[in-house]
Amino acid sequence: MRRRWLTLILAVLVCAGCGVPVDDAPRRVAVPPGPFAAPTASAASPGVGRVAEPFCFVRDDQLVRVARPVDYLPDIATHLDHLLAGPARSAPREAGLTSALTGTALQLRARLTGGTAEVEVAGPADETGRSDEILAFGQIVCTLTSRADVHAVSFRRDGQPLEVPRADGSLTTDPLGAADYRALIAAR
Repeated sequence: MRRRWLTLILAVLVCAGCGVPVDDAPRRVAVPPGPFAAPTASAASPGVGRVAEPFCFVRDDQLVRVARPVDYLPDIATHLDHLLAGPARSAPREAGLTSALTGTALQLRARLTGGTAEVEVAGPADETGRSDEILAFGQIVCTLTSRADVHAVSFRRDGQPLEVPRADGSLTTDPLGAADYRALIAAR
């Protein structure tokens, strides 16, 4: 009998020592130091262990969203390079799509700063060589803001803000989002 009581008392003491301490009032919890890695999976994950790399291409003067299955979402500079390469002719979901960026003399570099993709535009200063400049900028903005880590895109030339057209043709140097090109995005 004595042994049972001793075991019971020992169990109570062990259990009492394993809990979370109780405070009289809430206390602050220190946030671990960042920066944190951006999420790489999208809602439309194409398979186990794969993610979707989103793109906006052009069909009938409208922006069409597509996704390519990849093992991991690349950084924004590589993602922009993939966009510049144009639609994959071998992918059935990209059949009939074109790009307003293909054939331009523009060179684009991008970096991510606090959720804003900063795109540096190099090449001919006066025009892209295409009449569909609105679609070209819309492709870039809609593609990059489809990522979880990008909420806006700004454009620069030689380090200075660059005026780019919105869907309505108005020019701005402000950061842009997909909403600025909503009128050009094809319904699903």
